Amino acid sequence: MSDPRNELAAAGARLAALGLSPGSSGNLSVRSGDRILITPTGADLAHVDPGGLSVLALDGTHLDGPRPSKEFPLHRAFYRRDAGTRAVVHLHSRQATAVSCLPPWSRRSAVPPLTPYFVMRVGQTPLLPYAPPGDADQAEELARLPFPLRAALLQNHGPVLAGTTMARAVDAAVELEEVSALLLALGERSPRLLTPGEAAGLAETYGSPWGDC
Repeated sequence: MSDPRNELAAAGARLAALGLSPGSSGNLSVRSGDRILITPTGADLAHVDPGGLSVLALDGTHLDGPRPSKEFPLHRAFYRRDAGTRAVVHLHSRQATAVSCLPPWSRRSAVPPLTPYFVMRVGQTPLLPYAPPGDADQAEELARLPFPLRAALLQNHGPVLAGTTMARAVDAAVELEEVSALLLALGERSPRLLTPGEAAGLAETYGSPWGDC
């Protein structure tokens, strides 16, 4: 079994190498039993020290290590929503952040069903209204959304995604960035979207969250 600390550090290095974590932006966490391991405040995802992670209880109590990222309430929100969540990725990646500055496609998803892989790997991605980074009320809103999701866009801020493994959370982050780039490239044109039936079929086959958007 892989060490969750090393897994988190490797994920940070991959995201940074892909250009999805500029400077010291972004934060990652993994759930290990009844503990959350999260990158500390100001961490550079390209150089995460596996031995220097912050350790939190599931209620957010800081147990060990350096001061955690101020975004830890967002991470907790996903762990609270679904006991199967084992990893959370929050980035300031360029394309997805740009989409977070635009009006949402629908109430349940800021991004339309533009490609099958977005529906399969990410699913509906609501836009949460703007709040300052680390805002606990925004995290509470995420925790209480009344429909299934594994990703959200924070308005004028960036994406946050969850997965049953760190690899799946990272793959979802990469896919969200790609579909965001496609959406921006299309500009004012009206692209063909997947039909409701096509999107629903993919969601059922791949177990992704996609409802009546």
